[in-house]
Amino acid sequence: METDGMLHVANFTTLFACMVLKFPQIFLVMRAKTTRGVSLHSLLLEVTGYLVFITYQMYYDYPPPTYLEYPILIAQDAFLLLLVLHYNGNLRQSLGYALAFVVGWRLLTVQKWIIDLAMSLCTFISAGSKFAQLQCLWRSKDSGQVSALSWSLAIYTTLTRIYTTLVTTGDTQVLVRFVVMALLNIWVLATVLHYRRRNGSSSSSSTKKDD
Repeated sequence: METDGMLHVANFTTLFACMVLKFPQIFLVMRAKTTRGVSLHSLLLEVTGYLVFITYQMYYDYPPPTYLEYPILIAQDAFLLLLVLHYNGNLRQSLGYALAFVVGWRLLTVQKWIIDLAMSLCTFISAGSKFAQLQCLWRSKDSGQVSALSWSLAIYTTLTRIYTTLVTTGDTQVLVRFVVMALLNIWVLATVLHYRRRNGSSSSSSTKKDD
């Protein structure tokens, strides 16, 4: 009974967090009208990983509460992707990306081996999205337009999903994916905070010199 209660709390809070997870990042980009520090490749890989993961869960009839947040995350990522393309002057490319995602999603369930293979690669795809974001931060050395709150929420949701996976399906592939994602999300958040603190210190020093 206690486990059921904790499971319901974990599912509910995860769903709630995911409903607003990308909002801080979206608002930050819209306010700044620039995507400096936000990786386009990271977003594309993230959406790909989400599509593979939710398709796998639905294909094997996993409990809906364990993946309900993914349509919400995909919708938020799609909107953020449009913003990034817009501010980068590449909005026309959105049609090509949309077509590729739809065709790829349909192909996933044509044969059982395809969805199984895609799921086995899903961890690498999702990990690639985090490394793409890290590389973007390392290159720009500026995390001003990257939301620390969004990454903090991402850490929470991956940690709760580790718990829900353990007490429901126990799927090893899914569990490994969430553990890897949690560690990489922590790494990205630490990098964001590092550059924010460093750039903040540099700005303070420059102000003092001007005075």
